[in-house]
Amino acid sequence: MSGTAAAAGQQAAPAAGPAGRRTPPGPLPEAPVCGTARHWAEVNDQQQERAETAPAPAAPGATASRPERQAAAPDGRGRSDTRARIQQVAVALFAEQGYEKTSLREIAERLDVTKAALYYHFKSKEDIVRSLVEDYYGQIDALIGWGRTQPASPGTRSEILSRYVGIVAEGDAVLRMLHQNQAAVNSLASAKNRGELFRERMGALVELFTGPDAPLGERLRAAMALGGVSVGLLFFADQVPDRAELRAAVLRIATDIAAGG
Repeated sequence: MSGTAAAAGQQAAPAAGPAGRRTPPGPLPEAPVCGTARHWAEVNDQQQERAETAPAPAAPGATASRPERQAAAPDGRGRSDTRARIQQVAVALFAEQGYEKTSLREIAERLDVTKAALYYHFKSKEDIVRSLVEDYYGQIDALIGWGRTQPASPGTRSEILSRYVGIVAEGDAVLRMLHQNQAAVNSLASAKNRGELFRERMGALVELFTGPDAPLGERLRAAMALGGVSVGLLFFADQVPDRAELRAAVLRIATDIAAGG
C-alpha cells in the first residue's frame, strides 16, 4: 500500500473510544463526548430527527412549497402556523376520541407530518393541553392589561365585556374539549394550578367592573355576568344554527346582568 493510501485509510478509520470501542462514523457533537452506548444512541436519534425534518432539496429552478416558504419566513409565521394546526387537530381528536385514547402518532398522521416534526413543537399530549390553556389565559391577561390602562367608565366596562365574550366564543372548542375530558386533563400535572389561575383572572376582571373594595352585591353581579358568558356559549353552542346570533344574545344578557337589569 502506498503512503497516500495508508494515510487515507488512517483518516477513514474511526477513533477508538474507552475500553477499545470504536466511535460511530458521522459528525460528532461539539460538546465533550462521554463515549457510552447511551450517548451515541442519543446522537443517532438526533441525527435521524434532523434528517426526517429537513426539507428535500428543490429541483433547479423550482419554487419552494408553501410550507417551506412559511418555515423560512423571517417573522416566524411558518412555525406559528404549524403550532396552531397541531393544536386544532389535537382539539378535534381529543373531542372525537377522548384525550386518553388519542396518541401523538394519530395527531401526526392527521396532520400528515412526521412525529419528529410534531416533537419539535410539543413533546407530549400534556404539552399540547398546557399550550391551549396558556394561550387562552394569555388572551385574558391581555384584556386585563388593556382594561387597566382605560378610564373607569360605562364605555370601558362595555368594551371589556364585549372582548371577553369574543375570547370565550373563539375558544369554545377548547373549553368544550376540556370539559368533555375533565377526568383525564384534571389529573395532569399542568392542571394543579389551573383553578387558582382562573380565580386570579376572574378577580381581576371583576375589579375592572366594580373598582376595588366594592360592595359584595356589585362584585357578585359582575362575577355572574362574566361567569354566565361561558355557560351560555358552551351549553347552547350545538343548539343554535347561528353562532353569531348566540354570541350577540349572550353579550346582551350579560350586559343587562352587569348593569343590574
